[in-house]
Amino acid sequence: MLQIHSFVFNPLQENTYVLADETKECVIIDPGCYDAEERYELADFIETQGLTVKMLLNTHCHVDHVLGNAFVKDTYKTKLYIHPTEVAVLQSVKVYAPHYGFFQYAETEADAFLQAGETLTFGNQQLQVLFVPGHSPGHVAFYHATQKVLIGGDVLFYNSIGRTDLPGGNFDTLIHSIHEKLFTLADDVTVYPGHGPETTIGYEKRTNPFVGVSSPRP
Repeated sequence: MLQIHSFVFNPLQENTYVLADETKECVIIDPGCYDAEERYELADFIETQGLTVKMLLNTHCHVDHVLGNAFVKDTYKTKLYIHPTEVAVLQSVKVYAPHYGFFQYAETEADAFLQAGETLTFGNQQLQVLFVPGHSPGHVAFYHATQKVLIGGDVLFYNSIGRTDLPGGNFDTLIHSIHEKLFTLADDVTVYPGHGPETTIGYEKRTNPFVGVSSPRP
C-alpha cells in the first residue's frame, strides 16, 4: 500500500513528497527543505518512521524544488534522478538562487537520468515516468497506476497550471502535455502538485479555467 507524506517547505511554499510502503523503503520527490528546521523536519520523519531512502527524484529542477537535493544525497547516500533535459536547468540554480534569497544553496549534480515511459521500483511499488514539458523543458511526473496517484510537480494545479514565463517554459507545450499526458488518465486519479492542495484529473477537466474541457453530455 503506497503511503504519501507531504511537507511544505521554503518561502515559495513548495510541496515535498515522501512515498513509502510497508517494506519501509521510500523515495523523496522534490526536496524543498532549505533551512536547518526544515531539514530536521524531513530527517526526523524518515528516522521516526524507520524508512530507507532508495531514490531521490526531481520532477524538474527549479530552485524551490531542489534546495534539499544536496542534503538528501549526503544524508542518505542516495542517487539523484532527473530528466536529461533538466541538466542545464539544475546547473543554472546556483546563478540565480541568491536573487530569491537562497544564499546558502548547496549545488549538487544528477547521478542518473529518467526516461519517458520507464518504471521505477521501490519496495512493492511501481512509478511510471511521464514526460510533461512546458513549465520546464525536462519536466516529468510520477504515476502510480494501482492507487491512481500522480505526483505532478508544477504542471497542473488546483484550478490553475504551471507558469511558462521562466527560461525553457512554453505555454503551448504545457497545454499539450496536460491534454495528451494527464487528461488521458482516469478522472479519479488524484494529483499531488508541487504547490497548493491536491486535486483530481476529473475536477480539473471540468473546472480548470486554463485547460478544462466540457463534461460529456449523456
